[in-house]
Amino acid sequence: MIHTNNITKAYNGTTVLNIEELTIPKGQSFGLVGNNGAGKTTYFSLLLDLIKPTTGSITNNNVVVDQSEDWKPFTSSFIDESFLIGYLTPDEYFYFIGDLRGQNKADVDALTSQFEDFFNGEILGKKKYLRDLSKGNQKKVGIVAALIGNPEVIILDEPFANLDPTTQIRLKQILKDLAKKQGVTILVSSHDLMHVTDVCERIVVLEKGNVVKDLETNPTTLKELEDHFASNLSLSTEEE
Repeated sequence: MIHTNNITKAYNGTTVLNIEELTIPKGQSFGLVGNNGAGKTTYFSLLLDLIKPTTGSITNNNVVVDQSEDWKPFTSSFIDESFLIGYLTPDEYFYFIGDLRGQNKADVDALTSQFEDFFNGEILGKKKYLRDLSKGNQKKVGIVAALIGNPEVIILDEPFANLDPTTQIRLKQILKDLAKKQGVTILVSSHDLMHVTDVCERIVVLEKGNVVKDLETNPTTLKELEDHFASNLSLSTEEE
């Protein structure tokens, strides 16, 4: 579904991402983890053609993403609050996204009504502008908006941040169902190793823009990831 080939991104001569090859099959729940500056958001930004690669390419269902927009109808994402339109209410924003994705008002209402527990009574019909919502509620709106139009690929950057524990648990179930029951390709980045291990069947670790681990999730994966990042902490302490 998604293939990365010799992709690099450099700023002022400094390479911040360097992935020789990475393939994500259709229907896989894929997690990307790493410390700050590892290149997670850079990779997602390249995948969404928000920035241009220095070298190489990423294809999404055989479409080179920085050469054609044909991948957009079947791909959706929520990276951060900049994706929202602050002067709209959540309902207005959902209808706006629905219109872009060929969904009428009834289609959007049918989808959003499925997430009333996720919204916890704080989103729909409240007539509050998006800019006035809490960070957590803004994130809820962005995530559900990314589900409108039955996308085949969904990309979420740090989806668990700013969410309360109950909402995190519900979100994990939503993402699992999308991948396992509907065959949606899910890409998630997170600093939370436990959440990403719960949700993703495969996890890639980035360090300084490079892939250093590519793991199929199993009962020992969380411990392996914790040991990996703990060893990095030990090394940095020794260097000091």
